[in-house]
Amino acid sequence: MTDVCIVGIGIHPFGRTEQRSGLEQGVYAVRDALSDAGIEWTDVDFAYGASDAAGNPDTMVEQLGLTGAQFINVRNGCAAGGSALFSAQMAIKAGEADIGLAVGFDKHPRGAFDAKPSEYNLPEWYGDAGYMVTTQFFAMKIMRYMHLHGISRETLGRVAEKAFRNGARAPHAWRREPVPLDVILDAPMVSDPYSKYMFCSPAEGGVALILASEKKARELGKPIVRLKAATMRTRPPGSFEVFAPSIDVERGGSATNIASRDAFEIAGIGPEEIAIAQLQDTEAGAELMHMAENGFVADGEQERYLREGWTEIDGRLPVNTDGGCLACGEPIGASGLRQVYENVVQLRGDGGPRQVPGAPKTAYSHVYGAPGVSAVTILER
Repeated sequence: MTDVCIVGIGIHPFGRTEQRSGLEQGVYAVRDALSDAGIEWTDVDFAYGASDAAGNPDTMVEQLGLTGAQFINVRNGCAAGGSALFSAQMAIKAGEADIGLAVGFDKHPRGAFDAKPSEYNLPEWYGDAGYMVTTQFFAMKIMRYMHLHGISRETLGRVAEKAFRNGARAPHAWRREPVPLDVILDAPMVSDPYSKYMFCSPAEGGVALILASEKKARELGKPIVRLKAATMRTRPPGSFEVFAPSIDVERGGSATNIASRDAFEIAGIGPEEIAIAQLQDTEAGAELMHMAENGFVADGEQERYLREGWTEIDGRLPVNTDGGCLACGEPIGASGLRQVYENVVQLRGDGGPRQVPGAPKTAYSHVYGAPGVSAVTILER
């Protein structure tokens, strides 16, 4: 099997863009990525597109061009973008095509995500009872985790403080002003222990990645950024996932545990060899829990890591260097691809004021979605 390389990246700024539909933001990102790769839409053999609420991605061919290219739509919760990338890389790895596209976009209305029970094979009463409110679930989950592992609410605040500080340095981020720790901690409570600054917001945006075989990448003369591993996994028995009303006595792992384990095995490296990580942070506690679930720390070590600055841009393991979901917001279809976009920027050394020092050679991304799916990628230059 051939190595898969990312040869072009494009992004439409996240946040609110009233004059463009979500699909138009996706088209913007695709054109940006094509330009970055130095190719035309007619050179693309196939595409996988992700969107949750902004239309069918395959319809963007009306604006990109009617070339007859294969275009498959992906919808997989917050892991939709990561799933599109996972699917796209398989075709190139198998030698079925030389150049492909993974694109994701969304345009969510203001307010919290409005998940429907029927979309998750749940009865309507489940929603009527309030079990579909994700802010409550995430708060309940982190409260339990804090109790078990000695995590303070101040550490949650430090995650958010870092996110907004990093987002201020990223041109594509939505929230581009630092927010002091005391303001974060004293802000109105949404669901205890989370204040309003500790949750991400549904947003808008688009991201596109051009993938190619290594042979084609060398022909294009592009910097070689290899996709060393891409995994997408579902939950095992005993996991505790979004929309779950209870927790099993006999605990199991999680979708993230499996996706991470398999990605490291495929890449042939361990967590200690990763230079940068973008981890799903729909809320501040998610970043902490996912640090452990992806194998970067032991449960409970996050308290010291955050206090000593280990996850800062110049720290031992920079996490969410563009501010993550907390600063960028979450357009579901685009969010996982944004992480990979940011990692390519970092590996190319193009991060500007948010560039991780020391010419990093490896980068990790992780997304997690309801009702228990996870996708992981590992890049290497």
